[in-house]
Amino acid sequence: MKGNALAVLSARCAAAILATALTIIPSRAGSEAPPFMPVGGLARAPTGWTAFCAEYAPECETPALDPRDVMLTIETWNEMVRINDWVNEAIEPMTDLEHWGVPERWNYPDDRYGDCEDYVLLKRRMLMEAGWPRQALLITVVRDKRGDGHAVLTVTTDRGDFILDNQNQDILPWSATGYRFVKRQSQSDPNVWVALGDPRPAAATGVAR
Repeated sequence: MKGNALAVLSARCAAAILATALTIIPSRAGSEAPPFMPVGGLARAPTGWTAFCAEYAPECETPALDPRDVMLTIETWNEMVRINDWVNEAIEPMTDLEHWGVPERWNYPDDRYGDCEDYVLLKRRMLMEAGWPRQALLITVVRDKRGDGHAVLTVTTDRGDFILDNQNQDILPWSATGYRFVKRQSQSDPNVWVALGDPRPAAATGVAR
């Protein structure tokens, strides 16, 4: 009897978390906001990504694949939250100038220091190691609430585009972040970048931590 009661309680908890993850959180963007960010034409890849690919060539020498979205379930939501929380807590923010002595460098924060794009690279790698499709994990350049260049990870799901961000512990729908979205990787090829409708030129992402 005790085991059955625990099973019922666990089921109710799972249902409550599902309601929060799949209903309450997306609604914060407003019912009029589209769940997926509008994608435009081709854009130039950030110089940081180009240099990263020169250093980590095998990670960028990948074939084009058909776009895929993640099916958002309680299990995938919890895994995404766990990885996002771990990286945000484990890595200490430090600008590229402080860290490497250069204005812009994209790298894995293996020494536990990094700026925004380094958080993104690590989250992306950990999610792919957990079996998530590369096509759903898109490095994205935005302008933050101060107007500074910033990088976040967009996760494309069947329920819309969600943002993993080192400046915000919560995972939010893209339209609830308050950011202006500039460009991101295409879903089919990480070396192809697409515009996201912000007419202003993108600043170096290393400005924001």
